[in-house]
Amino acid sequence: MKLTAVFARNLRLCRQASGLSQERLAEYAGLDRNYIGKLEREESSPTLETVEALSLAMQIDVGQLIQRHRSQDRTTKR
Repeated sequence: MKLTAVFARNLRLCRQASGLSQERLAEYAGLDRNYIGKLEREESSPTLETVEALSLAMQIDVGQLIQRHRSQDRTTKR
C-alpha cells in the first residue's frame, strides 16, 4: 500500500477515534475543511508541517499517521 493511502486511512481512523469532524479537525489544525477531505480521499499529499499540525490537533503521536499495519502492507517485493 502506498504511503499516501496509509496516511489517508490512518488520518480518517484517528480523526474518528478522536471524535472530531473534518471541520473541527481543520479548525484545530489551522487548515481548510476541504483539504482534510482531500487528504482522506488521497487527492492531496500533506507536507511535514501539515502532518505535524494534524497530530497536534488530535493529540496523537505523529507516527500514528504514517505507521503501516500488517493488514495495510500486502505489497509484493520484486
